[in-house]
Amino acid sequence: MANGDLQERRSFWYRFFHHRNAVIGSLILVAVSVLCIAGPVLWANNPTTIDFLAFGKGPSLHHLMGADDLGRDELTRILYGGRISILVGFISMVIGIGIGGIVGAIAGWLGGSADFALMRVVDVALSIPSLFLLLLLSVVFPSGVLSIAFIIGLSNWMVPARLMRSQVLSIKPREYVEAAHAIGSPPWRILLRTITPNAISPLIVAGTILMGQAIVTEAVMSFLGFGVQPPIPSWGNMLTNAQTFIVSMPWLAVFPGFMVFVTVLGFNLVGDGLRDAM
Repeated sequence: MANGDLQERRSFWYRFFHHRNAVIGSLILVAVSVLCIAGPVLWANNPTTIDFLAFGKGPSLHHLMGADDLGRDELTRILYGGRISILVGFISMVIGIGIGGIVGAIAGWLGGSADFALMRVVDVALSIPSLFLLLLLSVVFPSGVLSIAFIIGLSNWMVPARLMRSQVLSIKPREYVEAAHAIGSPPWRILLRTITPNAISPLIVAGTILMGQAIVTEAVMSFLGFGVQPPIPSWGNMLTNAQTFIVSMPWLAVFPGFMVFVTVLGFNLVGDGLRDAM
């Protein structure tokens, strides 16, 4: 059994690292992560530091991505903002996958009226326009990075719930599940130890896509004034600030917009590779 599991893992990684999109996406995400984590330390600037000689100046040797309307270094703010945006994306992805996985597993395992009731809740949640739901939740919860991540996670659990339910329903009739019933394993143990590990693959793929979507959602919320608030930089509120200066200082929109695009592209490519490898 151990040799079979090892061979299966090797086969998965072989397929993943021989998938062109997966390799490109992984390289993009590693590069962005390293830049955002190590960049501020190497660059040794504070995102709120004002250079009075660089108000609105474009890219130069001293400010590689230019400076904003207050004289703050754009590169430093992008690197610090990347930490916030990626953190929001990761936490919201964990929340969305966690809630959706639990709801879908319970619905698929219990079946009957419980399945019907839970799936109607999912249908109602899906019928609410996502932007309206995000704005409603942002009014209910206090402002802050963790609150924004929680709000986005609460708006993204429905699709994972459906994925998990369908996986559990397809696995329940299989022989190894019936064997677990036959030897007297309690239902909770069968669900956690037997079914969930075999049903989790689509959720992992969905997680990579949800994380990319969460970064875009944070940018949209910040653009509308409901996301991460200044002076804390994020790619979203940097784009919000850039809209006033889109003609006079276009680099304020180009660089954070490019980072959002590249990061989301990386997650989508990795998700594509995971789907094929699994």
